[in-house]
Amino acid sequence: MKKFRDISKADYKQTEHEISRYWDDIDLLRQSVETRKDKEPFVFYEGPPTANGRPGIHHVIARTLKDSVCRFKTMEGYQVKRKAGWDTHGLPVEIEVEKQLGLKDKTDIEQYGIAEFNEKCRESVFTYEAQWRDMTERMAYLIDMDNPYITLDNNYIETEWWILDNMFKQGLMYEGHKILPYCPRCGTGLASHEVAQGYEEIKTMTAYAKFKKKDADEYFLAWTTTPWTLLSNVSLTVHPDVDYLKIRTKDKEGVKGEVYYISKPLVDKVIHEEYEVLEEMKGKDMEFMEYEQLMPYVELPAGKKAFFVTCADYVTTEDGTGIVHTAPAFGEDDYNTGMRYKLPVLNPVDDTGRFRGTPWSEMFVMDADQAILKWLKEEGKLYRKEPVLHNYPHCWRCHTPLLYYARPSWYIQMTKLKDKLIENNNSVEWYPEFVGEKRFGNWLENLNDWAISRSRYWGTPLPLWRCECGHVESIGSRKELA
Repeated sequence: MKKFRDISKADYKQTEHEISRYWDDIDLLRQSVETRKDKEPFVFYEGPPTANGRPGIHHVIARTLKDSVCRFKTMEGYQVKRKAGWDTHGLPVEIEVEKQLGLKDKTDIEQYGIAEFNEKCRESVFTYEAQWRDMTERMAYLIDMDNPYITLDNNYIETEWWILDNMFKQGLMYEGHKILPYCPRCGTGLASHEVAQGYEEIKTMTAYAKFKKKDADEYFLAWTTTPWTLLSNVSLTVHPDVDYLKIRTKDKEGVKGEVYYISKPLVDKVIHEEYEVLEEMKGKDMEFMEYEQLMPYVELPAGKKAFFVTCADYVTTEDGTGIVHTAPAFGEDDYNTGMRYKLPVLNPVDDTGRFRGTPWSEMFVMDADQAILKWLKEEGKLYRKEPVLHNYPHCWRCHTPLLYYARPSWYIQMTKLKDKLIENNNSVEWYPEFVGEKRFGNWLENLNDWAISRSRYWGTPLPLWRCECGHVESIGSRKELA
């Protein structure tokens, strides 16, 4: 033990290099595979790193765990082929190249040229490969880096096409609108684990908006933390079993004011004036009551009905007014309510996060909140405004606030496979048990369909072609495509 403590840093480095060289000399990786030719295989494909970024200490930690498992399975007698890989597609590569070329967004990429941009992406993906190889050798990680799988390689892409083609033919793929957390700067949706990486505290000015009841001098009060979504409002949602009041405000002299609809549990929190109760009702009694469009800038599609009260169980009386402003284009609950009531999806926001066809068309939507609040006040449609501090999701790559809105996307219908996935998970021997039972098991229990398409340039082409008649054809190989 004393000898180990007394070893110098230089001696340690020398010993490290000698061991590494010795393993290279005897070709330990090849030997550990070939001496077990007839043994049961334990296949290991490394979850691929991106070689256009430098390796870090977190990669050492992860690779130590991977290496330990492979060495253990080798000692158990398995033939363990260990294949390295490179993740060469996707947004991280695009963003790196955008920085190199001084491009700001997707429009800049299109002006530069998509083919030329993709070629730059291809050139950039192995920028730090030598550093990765050096780290791999220095940490004595045994893996075949001379014959890696590479995600930009046509053979790899063809394998993905074959898998997707099979899923399409089994009826497991569909095109739909789903509410995605979307980064308007990067021009792509984010997965839930990506969203979790980017929360930042922001100050928001919220609005208590007044929606005028149709053919009556009465108003529904609805609270929103996102005033910019009010342009796309198509319904007001109440809880069917909550008590609601119709009240008339009055000043200290008893002069009668306006008539409002609001939930009973929240009336004293929201209404700062004196009031009298005119009527009490359940939320379900308000269903289909009609009101006037709040902001007349987005037209309804022909044949669509909107601007009436809907019911949903997700409405709470913890804050707000108990009446929820509903815009199906900008929230999952809103979208689901819209589907139940066949409401239109009004979305005047383009891919860059700006309104189109409105007085605020050149503004990023969240920057338009103050202008919209001013408009509401001038039009007599604002009861009051109120600042709140809250955590809001931002893009973990560029720190742009994310927008939740409905975008067309291709999905794999994972919910159809849910029972089989749970059954397979229950057959796995997890260590520790709670990971499989709780963390992974709970995730499977709450499984959603998987949005696989991205509106970007440097990635695997989706093997789907649509005819002019609307028919969609799936292709499973290069031979079939030719």
